[in-house]
Amino acid sequence: MSGIYAGIAAYYSAKIARFGATPSGVDWTCQATQEMRFVQLLKLCDFTLPFSLNDFGCGYGALIAYLDRRHDDCAVDYLGIDVSEAMVRRARRLWRGRSNAAFTLGHASPRMVDYAVASGIFNVAQDQPRRDWERFIAASLDDLHRTTRRGFAVNFMKRPAGATTRHGLYTTDIASWARYCATRFNATAEVHDGYGLMEFTLIVRRA
Repeated sequence: MSGIYAGIAAYYSAKIARFGATPSGVDWTCQATQEMRFVQLLKLCDFTLPFSLNDFGCGYGALIAYLDRRHDDCAVDYLGIDVSEAMVRRARRLWRGRSNAAFTLGHASPRMVDYAVASGIFNVAQDQPRRDWERFIAASLDDLHRTTRRGFAVNFMKRPAGATTRHGLYTTDIASWARYCATRFNATAEVHDGYGLMEFTLIVRRA
């Protein structure tokens, strides 16, 4: 899948070069919708106790700023993971000197953690055939499960009813990937929907 990872890296490196460390720089429309996704993904986590967290497709580390504002009373050991070297460089520069946050270049987790989240990493398929893109999604979900002790959360764009999906975007029905995770990982799969965006969040907890 090296071609898929290279395509993702090139796409997001171009975004950060054009828009900088902003929501547009990671292909979101604005900070409000970016953070609405964080709200949904972080329903995975128990903030009453310290925990470790992997952030896949971390971009410039926007999730750290959100955690600081909304959950500053909980100690989070954060690792951002991204396939774009330009993203990782920008994140390291932005959060340099931060003792509880680190960033690494790659597409797989180098450590076991309590939780992992991935925001938007499955949306932009570009010209990849659907079958190949779904192999990438399955491999990513396997890695998220393999390297988390308590669970992970991801999001997907919903397949529009009776409408044509924009070329290059991956959309799916609400049930398929939830069923995949529940069966493959013998896990509890929760779908969160109806928060005003054409997407849904999938939270997978270990049984």
